[in-house]
Amino acid sequence: MSIQYVTKDTLEQMRSELQHLKGVERPAASRAIAEAREKGDLKENAEYDAAKEAQGLLEAKIARLEGQIATARIVDENRVDTSKVSILTKVRLINLNTKKEVTYKIVSEKEADLKAGKISVSSPIGKGLLGKQIGDIAEVVVPAGVLKFKVEEISI
Repeated sequence: MSIQYVTKDTLEQMRSELQHLKGVERPAASRAIAEAREKGDLKENAEYDAAKEAQGLLEAKIARLEGQIATARIVDENRVDTSKVSILTKVRLINLNTKKEVTYKIVSEKEADLKAGKISVSSPIGKGLLGKQIGDIAEVVVPAGVLKFKVEEISI
């Protein structure tokens, strides 16, 4: 697994979610299986099959979250280098194709929210911007073609 850089708040949210899944969701899934089992023949018991499938999905979610937490590294916003685009920097860009100005904050996959202007460091645009400095042109290949962004400003 690759290292995932997150803020301290995001790591706390991940830990809280994991605790909820293990402490609340897992026991509820076990109860649902037990209740379905009590209803008779397991070969023809759709409720039992559904409960087992839900438990499997829950266990997969728990395992994925545990993996993310294990590989998470906290990034201190006070130590972020703003001389170039990196995770947790806010980047003001000019889209050279449309001449429109956009601002994105580069964040981990877990924190990405396009509506809030937060793009993942592993997204095509995020990857294309990493390491760029003010004045650089980033050419980003996306399904619709090639986007060209000029880096105007880098901040926190």
